[in-house]
Amino acid sequence: MSAQTEQESFSFQAEVVQILDLMVHSLYSNKEIFLRELISNASDAIDRLRLELLSQSELPDADGPLQIRVSYDSGARTITVADNGIGMSRQEVIEHIGTIAKSGTREFLQALTGDQRKDASLIGQFGVGFYSSFIVADRVTLTTRRAGLDAAEGVRWESDGRGEYTLETAGQPSRGTTIVLHLREGEDDLLNGFRLRTIIKKYSDHISLPIVMPAEPVEGQEPAAEEAPAAQAPPAAEEAQIADEAPIAGSPAPASGFLSE
Repeated sequence: MSAQTEQESFSFQAEVVQILDLMVHSLYSNKEIFLRELISNASDAIDRLRLELLSQSELPDADGPLQIRVSYDSGARTITVADNGIGMSRQEVIEHIGTIAKSGTREFLQALTGDQRKDASLIGQFGVGFYSSFIVADRVTLTTRRAGLDAAEGVRWESDGRGEYTLETAGQPSRGTTIVLHLREGEDDLLNGFRLRTIIKKYSDHISLPIVMPAEPVEGQEPAAEEAPAAQAPPAAEEAQIADEAPIAGSPAPASGFLSE
């Protein structure tokens, strides 16, 4: 059976629409959580990849180091979070993002307390963290390919969070998931390497997996051509130094990247 290539439109289930509305209008005071949730999902995806490959007696890092990459583009006004974890097939994207059965949206809605801080902490527990992207983004593009599928079987998902999303086949040379957030007006403070590093250190410093960002350009020097692995980071770097370092968090210890419960 040939892969589907035409773009298709789908509607979110009603409870998902409620979650999207809640994220945008009720949890804005905790907008930093979007990065915490995307990094947590990325770490989970890499965990799942490791377990799957080890059960098949394959080395998880045979195709390169397992890591999470965070970057931003001031010109395009985007933030990107990528991992080389297990990825998703077309059907898994539909199940994990568009429906209640996998995302836990109904349970999350039932558990809400009305306290923004408490409710923000519940997001990850119910597997709805991906939706927090819409707190700061008015459009989200996700490209993914599941481990074991051909490069031609990648999938691109996109939505403005208003009730519908589109799906289309997209060639993806490597496994894993890349999420691009197209920021809302007024969110340009996030297009800053030091700001993103500070959020990562605040919420994701416990992640044992390397989290890397492109090195910030230094005045009078050529921009760094490559990202440095987190293993090269000083073990106790001061916050003032972090802005000039490509590594953010994680350690070279055995790693534990995306959408999963």
